[in-house]
Amino acid sequence: MEEHKQEESMKHLGEEEGEEESVSESVRDLPSDAVKELLSEGVCARCIFRLFGLQGRVYASSPSLSSVSSLSATTHQLCTLCFGILQFTYYSDDTQTLLQNQNLPLLIADTVKRHAYQFHTFSLEVSIPPIILSNDNSLRSYMKTKFGSQSWFQENLHTGCISTKDALKFSLIYPLENLLECKSSMGPFRIRLTYTHTKASKGDQNRSDSAETCKRRKIGMPKFIIDPANEPCHFTFYCYRTPFYFGGRYLKYSRNVSQTCWIIDDERMGEASVEEIIGGKILQACQGDSFKFHAAGREDIDVRMLGPGRPFLVEVQNARHIPSELFVKDVERKINNMENKLVRVKNLKLVGSEGWDLMREGEAEKQKQYAALVWISRPLKDEDFQCISSHKDLKVLQRTPIRVLHRRSPLEREKIIHWMKIEAIAGSSQYFLLHLCTQAGTYIKEFVHGDLGRTHPSIGSILGCRAEILQLDVTDIKMECFLT
Repeated sequence: MEEHKQEESMKHLGEEEGEEESVSESVRDLPSDAVKELLSEGVCARCIFRLFGLQGRVYASSPSLSSVSSLSATTHQLCTLCFGILQFTYYSDDTQTLLQNQNLPLLIADTVKRHAYQFHTFSLEVSIPPIILSNDNSLRSYMKTKFGSQSWFQENLHTGCISTKDALKFSLIYPLENLLECKSSMGPFRIRLTYTHTKASKGDQNRSDSAETCKRRKIGMPKFIIDPANEPCHFTFYCYRTPFYFGGRYLKYSRNVSQTCWIIDDERMGEASVEEIIGGKILQACQGDSFKFHAAGREDIDVRMLGPGRPFLVEVQNARHIPSELFVKDVERKINNMENKLVRVKNLKLVGSEGWDLMREGEAEKQKQYAALVWISRPLKDEDFQCISSHKDLKVLQRTPIRVLHRRSPLEREKIIHWMKIEAIAGSSQYFLLHLCTQAGTYIKEFVHGDLGRTHPSIGSILGCRAEILQLDVTDIKMECFLT
C-alpha cells in the first residue's frame, strides 16, 4: 500500500515538473514588445498570462516574466485591469483592512475546515464587478489597434483570452486541491468568492467617457485610456452546500397537530406540527442551517392522516453532514420512536431535486379517500345505504367555505365525488361512518353539512335532513410517489 502511494506521488511529481517546463516555454514565447507595453501600463503578470491565453498551473505559482522582459510587474502597484484580484490584494469587509495575502488558498481552506463540512469534491464560484470586463474590452481594443497586424495577435490574443474569473480559478484550484485533499469538480459543495468595487456603479459613465475619448483620438498613436486603479476590490467568501432533499410519507395520529407551525396573535395552535417534528429531526441530523417542508396538500389540524400516508419533501439548506442510506434509516427510526407518537414516517429516502417532479406528477388529478364520523337529525334508514352508494362521479358545486373565506378568494369550484358508502355503527341509529373517494381539493366538511347551502348537493341534502361531521380522517392519497 505504501509503495503504491510512493509510486503515485512520484508520478504526480513528474507530471507537475512536465507542466512547469511547458509553462516556462509558453512564457518565454510571449512577444516581449507587447509584454513590456502591458507592464508599463500597470498590468499584472497573471493578467498578461490570461491575455495571451495561458492556462493551468502558471497562475498557481508566483508569476514571473523575467524570461521575457527586464521590466517586472510590481507587487505593490494595483493592476490596472483586475484591480488586484489576481494579485490576491483586496479590502476585507470582515476585518475592514487592506490585505495582500499570497496565502489566500490557505485562508479559504482553513475556513472550509473550520466549518466541518463533509465533501468529496468542491467547486469554485466567482463573482467580479462589471468594471473588470469593461477594462478587458478596452485593453483588447487598444491591443488590436497597436498590435493587430502582428501574427501572434491574430493567433492568440484575438481568440484565446482567458477571463479574470477563470484565471482566478486557475490560481486557486490547484493549491486548494492539495489543501483540501480532494479534486475540484461541479458538485453540491461550493466555495463562493465575491469581489465588488466602488467603480462598478460608474461603469456606464466610464464607458461613455471612454467612447468620447476615442472619438477625440482619431488621429495619432493609440493610447490605453483606463485610469489607474487607486483602490482594490472588496472581497468576501463563504462556503455552502446545495440543498439535500428527503422524501417520504407521513402519518398523523393526533387531532391537535397542525401540518406546519401555526401561530395566531402570538399564541400557538396545537401541541406540535408535522413540519417541526420531521424537519427538525432531519435538520439536526444533517447539521444544516435551515429546512423547508413541502407536502402534497394538507389536512386540517383536527384531521388525522392515516393509511399509506401523505407524500412530503424536506429541503435541507447548507448541510454539513452527507447523509448515507444507513443515516436516513436512522433518522426515520428516531422520528418513529419519539415518545409522544404524534407522527410517523414511512419510506424516508434521500432524493434529488427530481423529488419535486414526483410530488407534482398527478398532484392536481390525485384522488383522496376519507372516513368521516357523521351525525344526522333522524334515524338512519335501510334505503339510505343504497341511496348514498348509488352516487358515482357525483358533481358538486362548492363556493369558498365560510370558515376559510377570510383567507381564500370567493370562488365557485366544481369537484367530483367518485364514490361513497355508509358503514353503520353498532348500537347507534343516527351516527355512521361515511367512506368516500373525491377529487383533490374537495372540502369534505362542507360536503357533509352543506355550509348553509354554499355546497350543493351535500350529504344533508341527499338524505333530506340535517347532517353534521364530527370527525374526519384521510385514509388514502392516490399518488405513486414514495410508496416504497
